[in-house]
Amino acid sequence: MSIPYSAEKEHAYQAIVRAATLCQLIQADMVKPTAAQKVDRSPVTVADYASQAIICQGLADAFPNDPVVAEETSEELRSSDQAGMLAQVARYVRTSAPHAGREDVCDWIDHGGAEPGPRFWTLDPIDGTKGFLRGEQYAVALALIVDDQVQVGALACPNLPLDLARADGPRGTVFLAVRGQGAQMIPLDGGPALPTSVASIGDPSTAPFVESVESGHTDHGAHESLARALGIGQPSVRLDSQAKYGIVARGDASIYLRLPSPKSPDYREKIWDHAAGALIIEEAGGRVTDALGADLDFGQGRQLEKNRGIVASNGYLHTRILDAIKLA
Repeated sequence: MSIPYSAEKEHAYQAIVRAATLCQLIQADMVKPTAAQKVDRSPVTVADYASQAIICQGLADAFPNDPVVAEETSEELRSSDQAGMLAQVARYVRTSAPHAGREDVCDWIDHGGAEPGPRFWTLDPIDGTKGFLRGEQYAVALALIVDDQVQVGALACPNLPLDLARADGPRGTVFLAVRGQGAQMIPLDGGPALPTSVASIGDPSTAPFVESVESGHTDHGAHESLARALGIGQPSVRLDSQAKYGIVARGDASIYLRLPSPKSPDYREKIWDHAAGALIIEEAGGRVTDALGADLDFGQGRQLEKNRGIVASNGYLHTRILDAIKLA
C-alpha cells in the first residue's frame, strides 16, 4: 500500500532543494555587505523570480493539474525596461534547468498565478527578503493544501545552522512534514532524514521564544509584555522568515509569537507565509493557532481572512499563552 502523499512529499523536497541551492548561489554572487543599507533589492528580486520559476517548473511537470498559488508574476519582468533583469534571472535558472529560455522562465513563473481551489500548492519563493539582503535567515516555503487543510509542508532554510547552538557549524536545513506522518529535518546538502520533535517544556520561565526581526505587521511591545506576564526570563530570538517555525519544530525555541500590530489593524497574513511552517510544527508535536486560539483557516483564498496574528508553540504551553493574551 502506497503512503499517502509520498510522491508529493518527494517532489516538494526536490523542488525546494533545487531552489534553495540556486538562491545560495545568487546570494553569494550578488549580496554585498552594504546592500541592505543601499536598499538594493535586485539580488532578492532575481532570487524570487528564479526560485519561483524552478519550483513551478518542477510542479508543472510532476502534477500538471495542480494549481500553484505563489507570490510573483512575470508581468513586470516581461516589460522592455526589465530585459536586463530577465536575462539575469534566466542565466541563474539555467544553472538548474540548462535549456531554459527567457520565455520558458516567464511561463514557469506565471504557473504560480493560479487561484486557490480544492487542491493546490502555495509557494513563497523567498520568505524573509530583508534577511536575504542582510545575508541572514530566509526560507523557501512550499505547501500542498487539499480541501482547505495543509497536507504537505516543505521548508528550506539555507542559512539556518543544523545546530543553533553552533552558529559557526554547518548551515542549510530542510524541514518536511506530511499530515499524520510526523516531521523530519534533513541537511540541505544531503544526509539522513531525522525525526523532528518539539521541546517538552511546560514551564514558560524556561521557554525560549522567537519572533520576527521586522515589526511591520507584528507588535514587539505586546510580545515583551506577554513574555513578562508568562514569566519568560530570557530575551527573544529574532529571525526572519519561516525559519522560526523550524526552530520551534526542532526544539530550539518553544514559542513563536506574531501578534497583530495596532499600526496595521486590517492586515491579514498570506497563506504562503505560514502553511508549510504550521504543518511542520504540528507534525513535530506542537500547536499553531491565531492569537484568539482559532485554527488557521487556509480555505479563505490567498490570505488568512478569518485569523488575526499567529501563536505557535510546543503545545505544552499553548493554553497558558492564549490565556495570557486574553488578559493583556
